[in-house]
Amino acid sequence: MDNIFRLILTSRVYDIVRETPLTYAANISRKLNNKILLKREDLQDVFSFKIRGAYNKIAYLSDDKKKKGVICASAGNHAQGVALSAKTLGIKAVIVMPETTPAIKVDAVKHHGAEVVLKGDNYSEASDYSKILTKEMQMTYIHPFDDEFVIAGQGTIGHEIIRQTTGGNVYAIFVPIGGGGLISGIAAFVKSVYPNIKVIGVEPKESNAMYLSVKNNKRVVLDKVGIFADGVAVKEVGEITFEITKKYVDDIILVGTDDIASSIKDIYYDTRNIVEPAGALALAGIKKYIKEHNLKNKELIAINSGANMNFDRLGFVAERAVIGEKQEALYAVTIPEIPGAFKRFCETVVGNKNVSEFHYRISERNKAYLLVGLSIDYEKENDEILKRMKDAGYYAMDITPNELVKSHIRYMVGGKADIAENELLYHFRFPEKAGALMNFLHHMKENWNISLFHYMRHGGEYGRVLVGFEIPPNDKKEFIESLKKLNYDYTDETHNIACRLFL
Repeated sequence: MDNIFRLILTSRVYDIVRETPLTYAANISRKLNNKILLKREDLQDVFSFKIRGAYNKIAYLSDDKKKKGVICASAGNHAQGVALSAKTLGIKAVIVMPETTPAIKVDAVKHHGAEVVLKGDNYSEASDYSKILTKEMQMTYIHPFDDEFVIAGQGTIGHEIIRQTTGGNVYAIFVPIGGGGLISGIAAFVKSVYPNIKVIGVEPKESNAMYLSVKNNKRVVLDKVGIFADGVAVKEVGEITFEITKKYVDDIILVGTDDIASSIKDIYYDTRNIVEPAGALALAGIKKYIKEHNLKNKELIAINSGANMNFDRLGFVAERAVIGEKQEALYAVTIPEIPGAFKRFCETVVGNKNVSEFHYRISERNKAYLLVGLSIDYEKENDEILKRMKDAGYYAMDITPNELVKSHIRYMVGGKADIAENELLYHFRFPEKAGALMNFLHHMKENWNISLFHYMRHGGEYGRVLVGFEIPPNDKKEFIESLKKLNYDYTDETHNIACRLFL
């Protein structure tokens, strides 16, 4: 640790990086009854802390090595850090990236002047190829985390935190862990100055290489890693980082996808910046730690490690954030397949609760299967809702914790139903407010059987709903009049070819 501490003090990072602010998160602090500060590494020029370690390593290379250039394997933040560092120092850089890397990330690296080589279907294959190129081209390999100069570069964050706070007043610093470079650097500095400050690591449950390594007192290689928080998706931590973490890190917390998504949302409301999943790990850890240890009025720091968020993930994040906040529950329910059963279920179970999603497709004549999402205080109301369904005679299952359901099955409820008769399909715009569904059902006659119902909250004033009805031919005119009385925007999709292909 003494050597890392010395390297931090003599770091070259400020040739290129800025000292990032330590932002007071007012909304999060009120919500958690503690003083929460966010270390804003998402504000670096490459939107990540990785520039610190990459630059520090490259800046200290000998002139001979600089002439030959540098190489690394990365599909994300490290690639951009190496590329920009090399450009700043006027040396050649080769970045090996998987062929599956999104074009936006490839373009970002090329923008900094690096040569990009696409190889393999994943990081491991790209990394293996980069080792071959390193020997062939006699370039210097820049490791993303297991290097003392890289660790020292990341450790300058710890130095800044001590300068920006009153030191001893900080209770704990929460740090995301991938390969361990960031937490090793921070722990090496902080523990040498204020050993009473806790340094706590945070990992995703499905990418917990450091947690398992410390637990087993040896480096563990994961068979697979989760891809949601791709910035920390590492199968094996470093040799150096493992030893430092084992010796100086106080604890490691594991969090789930929903916890991370919820923390991305929290950070957005306080900063109006959207961090990547790895960037929200530390806050997710803080929230879990506060709850488990019943902390109050402590000064806690979260490292916002990066903001290289893929735009196409935003919808998923918004959806899962609600569950992460414990404000939504998902249920699988079996009800009788008889006219009026759908309405009775809503009256006895849903009541005045806001429906976040509702999926149903007729499949049998004696049973109906629903997937229902309700906006509730999960910890306080879930047992009551389950009891209400049981008392009403419904078979119900709480599927909120089920990852398979949340990721896939909730979108697959539907399909063709050959038993549906005289089926009409309508697309509605429902107001996004409690009572809209019951208002709709009250305008429907009990013998107008609902054969399909598909709704998901979209976060606007109106939600889009696709509904199928079995309407006797003689009732069609009365049915249309009922729709007009609803005063909801609707479109007849009965003869929509695309709908009929799937329904």
